[in-house]
Amino acid sequence: MGRSEQLFEEAVNLIPGGVNSPVRAFGSVGLTPRFIASAEGAYMTDADGKRYLDYVGSWGPMILGHAHPAVLEKVEEACRKGLSFGAATEAEVDMARLICGMVPSVEMIRMVNSGTEAVMSAVRAARGYTGKNKIIKFEGCYHGHSDAMLVKAGSGVMTAGVPDSSGVPKGCTEDTLLAVYNDLDSVKGLFEAWDGQIAALIVEPVGANMGVVPPAAGFLEGLRELCTAHGTVLIFDEVITGFRLARGGAQEYYGVQADLTTYGKIIGGGMPVGAYGGRREIMEVVSPVGNVYQAGTLSGNPVAMAAGLAQLTYLNEHPEIYTELERKGKVLYGGMEKFCRENGLPCQVNHVSSLGCLFFTPDPVTDYASAKKSDTEAFKNYFRYMLDSGIYIAPSQFEAMFLSAAHTDEELQFTLEKIAQRLLTK
Repeated sequence: MGRSEQLFEEAVNLIPGGVNSPVRAFGSVGLTPRFIASAEGAYMTDADGKRYLDYVGSWGPMILGHAHPAVLEKVEEACRKGLSFGAATEAEVDMARLICGMVPSVEMIRMVNSGTEAVMSAVRAARGYTGKNKIIKFEGCYHGHSDAMLVKAGSGVMTAGVPDSSGVPKGCTEDTLLAVYNDLDSVKGLFEAWDGQIAALIVEPVGANMGVVPPAAGFLEGLRELCTAHGTVLIFDEVITGFRLARGGAQEYYGVQADLTTYGKIIGGGMPVGAYGGRREIMEVVSPVGNVYQAGTLSGNPVAMAAGLAQLTYLNEHPEIYTELERKGKVLYGGMEKFCRENGLPCQVNHVSSLGCLFFTPDPVTDYASAKKSDTEAFKNYFRYMLDSGIYIAPSQFEAMFLSAAHTDEELQFTLEKIAQRLLTK
């Protein structure tokens, strides 16, 4: 029995499921989770000393690669000055100035500790600003585990949501309305059915929690027009896409501005951080200026701010990284797509810049329903082969692959070769 197996055997008696987040479990692929001991660049090493080429990147934050020297240096400096003060620091101002300078739609921003907290707070701010209660979310878009967001996908476009988790009272989701991603008509129907009652519409501009599902042409623009027409706050959940697709995130990449934006992952440089920000008149409803209450003991933590500032500053000063990530995405995901097409394989490859996903289905994947048609048994076999080959991908068909600046062309070609070998194996 390896060290990872030993650790998992102990963990299941101490931690629910043996993991501190369900996405780390390997249950759907029938394996034991790998316990990671260290990481550097594009690689992670597990407790047994096995090295993996990593395409998870801590689920997105590691856009520069693991343990980037520019980030580590600033974190070490900050640690020596103290881990937490519970008071305002200069780094918080620097972070706010930097983000507002990189994202034109963000005029004010509030730091929190996770993407879940950012979404919960942004929705509350939107409700406080508009005086309305209903919110629209999309099937297959994940916005953290706050009660109002845990709505079962597929429960209907024109009905209020049903809780998707035990412990969530139905009343917590009765104001959450479900629409179909990439289907503007489903959104229009909700606005007609609940005219004048919708406070906010929240969407992942790129659906990255049902695999990767890019927005159809005109979809984001249509959402912007509908929200403007109905006095509804448009919230882009850029926890994944923020500062990954471009300096200004998906809003720059697609040329559509939101009213509020939620962030996480990359802005923490690997530390636990979240943020929400947007138009000044909306953000000024947040206490202590306004009467929408939101607080956090560790919000703006100096060590987390140091890590995030270092990474965002590096990205801001090296915009060529985004050009390179776009190119690398075409090499890896474009290569996968070409291989599947030329060999007539029943697979789909969806990708946007450094985000990508291989779906085991012959049909195009444009929303949650089509993503769910994927052959999860085929994915399980694929995952096992890749892991045995030293390539670490998410243990779920419905998660994204993440490229980083640390991945080399040689590593991308190695990955393509392994994928080709697996897909051609009968």
